Amino acid sequence: MTLPHHVKIVEVSPRDGLQNEEEILSTAVKIDFINQLSETGLPVIETTSFVSPKWIPQLADASKVLEGIHKKPNVIYPVLVPNLKGLEAAIEAGATEVAVFTTPSEEFSKKNTNCTVVESMHRIAEVVDAAKKKRIRVRAYISCVLGSPFGDKVTPEKVGEMGEALLRMGCYEISLGDTIGVGTPLKVRRLLELVCRHVPLKYLAVHFHDTYGMALANIYAALEVGVSVVDSSVAGLGGCPYAKGASGNVATEDVVYMLDGMGIETGVDLKKIIAVGKFIAKKLGRTPESKVSLALSL
Repeated sequence: MTLPHHVKIVEVSPRDGLQNEEEILSTAVKIDFINQLSETGLPVIETTSFVSPKWIPQLADASKVLEGIHKKPNVIYPVLVPNLKGLEAAIEAGATEVAVFTTPSEEFSKKNTNCTVVESMHRIAEVVDAAKKKRIRVRAYISCVLGSPFGDKVTPEKVGEMGEALLRMGCYEISLGDTIGVGTPLKVRRLLELVCRHVPLKYLAVHFHDTYGMALANIYAALEVGVSVVDSSVAGLGGCPYAKGASGNVATEDVVYMLDGMGIETGVDLKKIIAVGKFIAKKLGRTPESKVSLALSL
């Protein structure tokens, strides 16, 4: 077992965390939220998504948010884009890095993006090619890597093949997402061991939802294999609209607490990230889903 000395945390709450929220936050609140996150030591903050407001009303102000935040020189602010139209809008708003997404689950792909897996990969190839010409880096998400909410089979081999294809296209990092949170540590280990035959570990990240309370254990399993990039969401914001009862992403506060306790550097200030979690949770009219935030508030 070789644990990494440093872990890069990719904060996804402004995009993945807020996109399912029914309570529409003002643009000013979102900008304030992201600016506060920028002061915590986080190296990457996924800021918004340039998708149709018809599908995600919460992020209809993507351009205003990206243009309005104070961008710190040591922080990266990627945005999610579903297609070329989204990429063009993101570039116009000043994006310097984007993220794309796909899945090995045919059913999830049809429900989530209204296209087949093959079609989604073609869309991504177009986005990556166009982004390269503008010298914009592209990160890729592969969703449902440990199971689909619709029961169709997802194999580690298929995940690995997709990861390899995305890497060849030019994506600099591949985030493996357990979108519905069904993974357990041994399954995570087996998945990574097989995916590594196609994609070197240095290009991989993990993205766990905490539906069954397994997210931290799954992150630990990934760290044991050698993964050193972890996606998380402050206050545990997020969820999956296609998974009944699915809770949000693993809370950034909990991830930082665990890594601090293991002597693994993140550069993130725990007290500051807890404060930001409380801020956004209050704006949404709830308490943070973070166990650490709750424990340190007692």
